[in-house]
Amino acid sequence: AAAAAAAVGQVAMKEKPQLRERKPKTGILMLNMGGPETLDDVHDFLLRLFMDKDLIPLPAQSQLAPFIARRRTPRIREQYDRIGGGSPIKMWTAKQGAGMVKLLDEISPETGPHKFYIGFRYVHPLTEEAVEEMEKDGIERAVAFTQYPQYSCSTTGSSLNAIYRYYNSKSLAPKMKWSTIDRWPTHPLLIQCFADLVKQELDRFPPDKRDDVVILFSAHSLPMSVVNRGDPYPQEVGATVQRVMETLNFSNPYRLVWQSRVGPMPWLGPSTDVTIKGLCERGRKNLLLVPIAFTSDHIETLYELDIEYAQVLANECGVENIRRSEALNGNQLFIQALADLVNIHLKSAETSSKQLSLRCPLCVNPVCRETKSFFAKQKL
Repeated sequence: AAAAAAAVGQVAMKEKPQLRERKPKTGILMLNMGGPETLDDVHDFLLRLFMDKDLIPLPAQSQLAPFIARRRTPRIREQYDRIGGGSPIKMWTAKQGAGMVKLLDEISPETGPHKFYIGFRYVHPLTEEAVEEMEKDGIERAVAFTQYPQYSCSTTGSSLNAIYRYYNSKSLAPKMKWSTIDRWPTHPLLIQCFADLVKQELDRFPPDKRDDVVILFSAHSLPMSVVNRGDPYPQEVGATVQRVMETLNFSNPYRLVWQSRVGPMPWLGPSTDVTIKGLCERGRKNLLLVPIAFTSDHIETLYELDIEYAQVLANECGVENIRRSEALNGNQLFIQALADLVNIHLKSAETSSKQLSLRCPLCVNPVCRETKSFFAKQKL
C-alpha cells in the first residue's frame, strides 16, 4: 500500500508542473506609469516621462525633454534615496498580479490559464515590451487593465496609445483579441478597501481628537489645460471620494485635494500642501491624508505625502496629529477587486467602457482617435 501511495505521489508530482506550464489563454496587461527600481534608473525614467507628449506636451520636446530630465535627476535621485533607493511599484504590481490570476484561475477556469504582464510607460518592463511578450506567448485574449482607477488621457490614455502605437509602428494586426478595463472609480470592493483603510487610520488618532480629524483625499493633479479640454479625471476621482464617504457615513469633514504639480502653468487645485497650511491657520490641526488615486506606494506617497507634507510641512505649520492611510499594496480585498473586475469584464464581451468611445470635446491628440478605433474594432 505504501509503495502504491508513493507511486501515485510520484505521478502527481510529475503532473503538477505540466498544469503550471499550460500555455496561458488570457493575458492581463497591468498598465501603470512605473517608477525607477534603482537610483541609476532615475534619469531614463524622467527622460521617457518628459518625452511623452500624451502626458506633458512641450515645445521642441525632443530638445527640451532631455534638458529637463538632466536638470531634475539629482533632486529626484535624492528623493528616491530617502525612500530606500527606488520605487516599490513593480514589486507591488507583481504581487497584485499574482494574487489576481490565482483567483481568476479558480473563479473563471473557462478563460484560464490566466497570466499577468506588467506594462509601464517610463521604466522596464515597458508597455511595448509586454505586448511583444504576450504575442510571443500566444495569448488568445488580451485585457489592457489600467491600474489607475480613475481615467485620464494623460495616464490610462497614454498607456492605451502605447499599445496602438506598438502595432501601428510595425504595421501589424494583433494576433490576440484585445479589450480594455479603462476605468473603475466606484467598484464596490475598491470603495470598501479605501473605507476600511481610512477607518483603520482614524482609529489611531487620540479618541478625543477623532471626530475633529479632517480627511484630505489627495490625488495627482492635472494641468488646467488638460482639465479644460474635457478630461474626465477630476469627476471620476470625485466619484471615488463620494462613495468612500458614503460608506463611512460621512463620519468626518473632508476635502479632495491635488498634489505633484510641476512647472509654472496653472494646475487643478487646491494643492495638498497649501490646504494643510490653510487648515492649520484656521485651527484644524488633526489631519488624515488618503492617497485616493494610487493603488500602491510609490514616490508620491512615500516621499511627497509621508516626508514633505506629514513631516516637514506639518512641523512648520504646527500640526497636532497627521497620519496617512495605507496604500492598497498587498491588501487581499483589493486583489479580490482586481480579479472581480477582470472576471466581470471577460464575461461582458465588451471591448471597453462606453466612456472610452467619447473623445474629449476639445481633444488635440489625433492618436486618441486611432486608439479608440483600435479597441472598438476588436472582435471578441
